[in-house]
Amino acid sequence: MPDTSKRVHLTKRAADAVAPRAGGDVVLWDDEVPGFGMRVKPNGRKSYVLQYRNGSGTSRRVTIGKHGVLTAEGARAEARRLRARVAEGGDPATERQRQRQADSLDAFAKRYLSHHAEAHKKAASVVNDRLLLKLHILPALGSRKLADITREDVTKLHQAMRKTPYAANRMLALLSKMMNLAEKWGARPDGSNPCRHVERFREKRRQRFLAPAELVELGKALAKAERENVEHPSVVPALRLLLFTGARRGEVLGLQWAHVDWEHQCLNLPDSKTGAKAVHLNAPALQVLQALAEGRADDSPWVLRGRAKGRPLVGLPHAWQRIRTGAKLPDVRLHDLRHSFASVAAAEGSSLPIIGALLGHTQPATTARYAHLAADPLREAAERVGARIVRLMQPPADAAGSVVPLRRRRGGMPLRQRARGR
Repeated sequence: MPDTSKRVHLTKRAADAVAPRAGGDVVLWDDEVPGFGMRVKPNGRKSYVLQYRNGSGTSRRVTIGKHGVLTAEGARAEARRLRARVAEGGDPATERQRQRQADSLDAFAKRYLSHHAEAHKKAASVVNDRLLLKLHILPALGSRKLADITREDVTKLHQAMRKTPYAANRMLALLSKMMNLAEKWGARPDGSNPCRHVERFREKRRQRFLAPAELVELGKALAKAERENVEHPSVVPALRLLLFTGARRGEVLGLQWAHVDWEHQCLNLPDSKTGAKAVHLNAPALQVLQALAEGRADDSPWVLRGRAKGRPLVGLPHAWQRIRTGAKLPDVRLHDLRHSFASVAAAEGSSLPIIGALLGHTQPATTARYAHLAADPLREAAERVGARIVRLMQPPADAAGSVVPLRRRRGGMPLRQRARGR
């Protein structure tokens, strides 16, 4: 083995002769190009390196390539090129590290969040994107180069989430959007989105509506919680507003007094999932708001005050879990209160366009899930009309037996006959 304490002319023979050392790396330095050498790891792996000092005088080392893949002469030529780059003020090791980071999906995810999500999406959607990235996408693919991610990689990740099909499909949609932006921003070739042709899982849309008897039990549980004062003062009013208005949870929790239009009896929300919208207030909802206004003790802008001063109510799901348990409704989600509002509207005869307007839907297809409920009052109306027609077709009860058939004249024209008994 050559003496590693001295410089030698690196050749294939010299490189092959270097044996690994259990105590650490062995480095054989070249006598022709300063800083150029070959490192031998304890496991026997050999690679060509260049040691240099950058512009600030810090010693840096950059790997040129693996011995066997590169020849000694080829590695020496690359070392000369890198030394020239250092002489120009460059720092090859730092530049390569930055390039590796810039090429990774992890780095691109940061760019996606700052340049697209935070600029174009609502705050709640950005939170969802961050969770999908943190919990699913980045642990599986974050260290991979963006350009190297394949359809097989995406399919494998999607299949690994098959027990949660909704989350799996949301993950796939987010990753597909990121890949489309990567193409748009020049980080991937056009038409290379690896999410294409990855079949989404079938999702079962959950439609849970509170039956009349369940509404009674919920009313009892809310009254009990209010009477016993076991929840934060804003909790029960929040749940009642959700049920009486059909609004989304974020719309109710983010409600400010400036949004309440007492004169026109509506809420003018400047922003929602579908943009600015008005929520019409019925009498029960107005009563809830009036009670909150009368009990307002400070100038907080929030209708539903939280535990911290000047902050809105948060953490409603925990309180809802306790209340729904008391009402023996363990499977009812907060969003099901919105569904229940729509189901009662349908049962009362409201049309699908009216229900969609009440809920703030922008697409008719979104309201179509309530079509089977809206059909019930139509059926009842059809039954009433049919029963009325049948009654009109039947003779009066006191005239039963008083009608005799008409006999016809020889010419075919009927003769008018009087009822018998007259």
